[in-house]
Amino acid sequence: MTDVVLRRAVAADARAGADVWLRSFTAALPTVVRPRNDDEVREYFREVVVPLRETWVAQAAGGGIVGVMVLREEELSQLYLDPAWRGRGIGDRFVALAKERSPGGLTLWTFQVNKPAHRFYERHGFTAVEFTDGSGNEEREPDVRYVWRPAP
Repeated sequence: MTDVVLRRAVAADARAGADVWLRSFTAALPTVVRPRNDDEVREYFREVVVPLRETWVAQAAGGGIVGVMVLREEELSQLYLDPAWRGRGIGDRFVALAKERSPGGLTLWTFQVNKPAHRFYERHGFTAVEFTDGSGNEEREPDVRYVWRPAP
């Protein structure tokens, strides 16, 4: 996929990254209640995600941001793709990059209702290690923690 470049996000990418997050969340998780409205999500990306996290974007040849991935040390804290760009290998490239950036292993959380995400991460060698009732997340939605460790 040469028509999409993965690169570190810059301040000017915050709104586009937030908009990808919003479109993806709405499409993939229609039953999950968001604790923040659209403007609050955009502010969070502008004030926290892009300047304070290791944030990567997928930029299409035409200039648009079509994916976002956020790492926090060994945590893959966010990976969202514009719904129109799913199934094109961008998520696979993001996971490969995350593994390269954190070769000792990765952990992530996803909602239990997000079965496509479970299949995606399991295909990439992640294993479900913990299921919760959601009391520990903002959405109060049951979730699952996945872990990836490199082969010895």
